[in-house]
Amino acid sequence: MIDSQPVDTIQEYTTMQVELVRVDDAFHFEALGKSGVAQHIDAATDIGGHNAGARPMEMMLMGLAGCSAIDVILILKKQKQVIEDFRLKVDGLREKDAIPAPFKKIHITYLLKGQLNPEKVKRAIDLSMDKYCSATAQLRPSTEITYSFEIS
Repeated sequence: MIDSQPVDTIQEYTTMQVELVRVDDAFHFEALGKSGVAQHIDAATDIGGHNAGARPMEMMLMGLAGCSAIDVILILKKQKQVIEDFRLKVDGLREKDAIPAPFKKIHITYLLKGQLNPEKVKRAIDLSMDKYCSATAQLRPSTEITYSFEIS
């Protein structure tokens, strides 16, 4: 029997919880966290999904991108850098036909536009990836994560 009790709240830790609700009789789910914003998750059509949401592993890459993007923008704003546009592209490599198939390598490309000092951009990304981003800290023990940036 699986223990369905919630994680104990301990003062030294922050508790996070999400709820996953099945939407159809296949693999479409709606996930809801504390933000109250629903996210849709689904499987590929070749295994019976309806392509009505992101794949779980795509969401992991999205989480990594979002976590680092927030860090980098906060740091650059504190440095009085002017950001006109900010995008990330994240490429993840997984072993083909492996079960499970965790990410082995991830590369993040930061695409920025604005009045930006390249040294400050590099420092902001380094701080995010090496100090602040919890998603990076979660993935890095088993995944090689690299990154590059372009300013236009």
